[in-house]
Amino acid sequence: MKAVVTVVGKDTVGILAKVSGICAEHDVNVTEVSQTVLDEMFCMIMLVDISKCNVEFTTLADKLAAYGEENALSIHAMHEDIFNSMHRI
Repeated sequence: MKAVVTVVGKDTVGILAKVSGICAEHDVNVTEVSQTVLDEMFCMIMLVDISKCNVEFTTLADKLAAYGEENALSIHAMHEDIFNSMHRI
């Protein structure tokens, strides 16, 4: 199973490291990353493998969102089933 994680906010040192660290703490493997900085705005999309995640997906999503709130970032984790349903015609 996979999920999509998006991160948007003011660029600071360590965003990628911290978000991927939270994933690693819960046995979530980052399989693909796309990131860019647009006029000091950090934007990242991660595709992660949640098949071995050691917590419920909602718990992981809440932990990522909480880190985002603490650091003025918008972080959303979306299960691939929901992502695929949203983009199906």
